[in-house]
Amino acid sequence: MFRTLSTSGEGFYKEKGSKFLGYAYPCSDTNQVKVHLERLRKENPGCVHVCYAYCLGSKKEAYRYSDDGEPSNSAGAPLYGQIKSFELTNVLVAVVRYYGGTNLGVGGLINAYRSAAKEAFENSKIIDDEDRNIIQVSFSYEDMPFVMNAVKASNCIILEQDFEEKPRLKLSIPISELSLIPALEKIDGVVIAPL
Repeated sequence: MFRTLSTSGEGFYKEKGSKFLGYAYPCSDTNQVKVHLERLRKENPGCVHVCYAYCLGSKKEAYRYSDDGEPSNSAGAPLYGQIKSFELTNVLVAVVRYYGGTNLGVGGLINAYRSAAKEAFENSKIIDDEDRNIIQVSFSYEDMPFVMNAVKASNCIILEQDFEEKPRLKLSIPISELSLIPALEKIDGVVIAPL
């Protein structure tokens, strides 16, 4: 088991005219991290920095942080420190800075980035989770009630759904609930593919 986010959160800190907008997101891989960071840069064209930190994996083995041009260890390290303080993984925390015209010094920057990140985590929903497998389930319309009941009775997360020609679900299944797979396989016409 590990602690992560089930919803994103936002934080705000202001110091001497500079604004620090904090964002915390659940993320399970570096592609999701890149998408969030690119979006933040596009949505905030007037900002001077988008500093971030992330931690991935149930054993917290993949992590990185960036000062994005701020003085060394004044932004990324405090952001990563908040991830560790909340004991989280599979998360990204980013802080967008709008410069207010007055330098804050390294101590002021550390406090500002840490405060914006802390508030973003406090405004998100923290949950306990576990490692998961990703599968795709294809089925007929006749089998849909049985499949959906089995999915709802479990702790699965529906990542994608397509009910056009042949119904299909992309599911994230907790390791502790892998018994759902044999239960689904017993339904005629259900095809399961690991992803």
